[in-house]
Amino acid sequence: MSGMRRREKPQIWPYILTGAVILILAAVIIYIIKYCKVTAVMVDGNIHYSNDEITAMVMDGRFGDNTVYLYLKYRDREIKDMPFIETMSVTIESRNTIRISVYEKSLAGYVEYMDRYMYFDRTGTVVESSDIITPGIPQVTGLKFDRCIIYEPLPVDDPEVFERVLDTTQLMNKYSLRVDRIHFARDNSLVLYFGGVEVYIGDDSFIDEKVMVLPDILEKLEGEHGTIDLSDYESGDTITFEKTD
Repeated sequence: MSGMRRREKPQIWPYILTGAVILILAAVIIYIIKYCKVTAVMVDGNIHYSNDEITAMVMDGRFGDNTVYLYLKYRDREIKDMPFIETMSVTIESRNTIRISVYEKSLAGYVEYMDRYMYFDRTGTVVESSDIITPGIPQVTGLKFDRCIIYEPLPVDDPEVFERVLDTTQLMNKYSLRVDRIHFARDNSLVLYFGGVEVYIGDDSFIDEKVMVLPDILEKLEGEHGTIDLSDYESGDTITFEKTD
């Protein structure tokens, strides 16, 4: 009949295409699960934790040995349950090799409080409490405070003291020095401790020149005990070392 419309046949190509995509995705997932197994791990940026500790932290749980899963899980991930670590990321070096990049919290120093080591950042905010001393982070003494609360600034009389701590640690890095302790005396003068050598810096005048002369001197005094007074030092002055028993 001329008035009747012919029923169109259903299109099967969309179903075929969808099925092909699903099969391809399934094949990719099976390949990733079966063949992307971690057999080698590289770790960088870690100070507080060993390579084995970092590896164990990252590769924990189900699919913890899969390179693709770990890459997706640790894409600049903020870490909230690991002391001293800000973020970690995982990159895939090869099908079976990953690199774990650790970004630790920026720490300026630590103070002792109630048998704990309280680490603070450049603003004086306490960011971690630990029972271990971390190499490379100086102890800071001479600060007066009556409490020490995690994630709060140390309640010192002069908060600008933390700028001095930061400036001092930056100078240590500049001249490749490793200071064990930074002490603020009652008159607010600065004293640095390198092993058994005590260095009186005084105020901040000419501090760059004062620190600049230390590497060569300290290298010659390794293992010695005594004091160096740079309180009134100016470039070219003679520097004396007073040995103590």
